[in-house]
Order: sequence, then structure tokens, then C-alpha cells
Amino acid sequence: MTFTIRKLSSNETPPMDLLLLADPNERIIQSYWDRANCYILESENSEILGVYVCLTTRPGTSEIINVAVKEGEQGKGLGKKLVLHAISQARKDGFHTLEIGTGNAGIGQLGLYQKCGFRIIGIDFDFFTKNYPEPIYENGIHCRDMIRLSLDL
Repeated sequence: MTFTIRKLSSNETPPMDLLLLADPNERIIQSYWDRANCYILESENSEILGVYVCLTTRPGTSEIINVAVKEGEQGKGLGKKLVLHAISQARKDGFHTLEIGTGNAGIGQLGLYQKCGFRIIGIDFDFFTKNYPEPIYENGIHCRDMIRLSLDL
């Protein structure tokens, strides 16, 4: 199966169902949407299978603030394709650093990001308990803290 990753144009509807897989708070997604760049991974029949969103956070620094793969398509390497595309795109766009954060319970995500070259640089303690109204559980673990990772480009 072949895939295409392309930037979502401003007149296209955001793939909210996918974005909510990575961030269950639609209010937070809306808060950054107008300032962010969204890329979608499409199948050859134009079905959206994955998404990532990047945001400039500081001069020379971009952050992947959302990355998700459609349920049923996970575990097939699509997440890695998205992250590697984000790294390549950040380099093309002239950034020096690419950052990403994930929950302390995101065991698979932590492994993926490190395999792609990211290194853990810090922890935002209680990020999820302070910013989300409902508790988040993943892999049977209460997601409380944001693990911050960075990659020098």
C-alpha cells in the first residue's frame, strides 16, 4: 500500500476524530489550531490514516503537538512515517530543534520517539491532571505527567 503525506490546506476540515485520539480535549486542540501546521497521511484512495501537527514554540524550535494514527491502522509503522516526516519537514523549514511531549503512560510513544532520535529532556509534573478535566489512563497507567523530548536537527 502506498501513502502520501501532505500539508492540510486551510480550507480543509481538520481530522478531529484523529486529533482527539492524541489529545482528548477539543478545547486545547482549538486553542492552537490557527497557529499550527497540520500534515495528513493518506492512503492511495485518499483515506486519512494519520495526522501530525507542528507549532513554532520559540525561534528555531518547532514542536510536534499532536500525532495520531487511525485505530485499526496502528502498529503498522505509520506513526514512525509521520514522525520521520515531521523531522524532515522541520529541517526543510530551517528549524534547529524539534520537540515533542507525551504522557508518562505512553510507553509505545516513548519508545517510538527515542527510536527516531529524540532524547528525554524533562518532565512537566501533573500536566495532565492540571489541564484535563477527566483522568486519562493508558496501558493501565494513570497519565499524570508530560515527558518532554527533544531532537537537535
